[in-house]
Amino acid sequence: MADYSEFSSNLPARTTTSEAPIPFARPGNLAAIIGRIEEAVEEETAGIRNDTGYDLKASNTRKSRYLYELTRAMKGGSEAEFLEQHREGLTRLRQKLAKNEAAILAHLNAVNEVANLLKNAIQRAEADGTYSAGEFGWARA
Repeated sequence: MADYSEFSSNLPARTTTSEAPIPFARPGNLAAIIGRIEEAVEEETAGIRNDTGYDLKASNTRKSRYLYELTRAMKGGSEAEFLEQHREGLTRLRQKLAKNEAAILAHLNAVNEVANLLKNAIQRAEADGTYSAGEFGWARA
């Protein structure tokens, strides 16, 4: 059987009962989790902008894990209390996420533009014009 300990070392330990209470995490823990999310988002934004070989899959995995940690840490607590205590960190995170979104959209637009250029080049190379409707004047408007 495969050893999955390297993948499961960061997961919370299983409890014996399914109804085990999950205590609300201390505010410092939540601030640390928000900080890790901020770092991951900043790293991804810089990677997308500067490194053509940036590993988006690994970055998405890391962000998913941090979101899971944040969700677990918030269980059992008040959402209003969380928002009030961490308003500054959440505001910073929101700004960093907006920059990240802009970088991702720019990346996707560039990929789309390259794909369109390649598609057009392939179409021009395959068509020699012999039998196209445009060559006979039917397609001209």
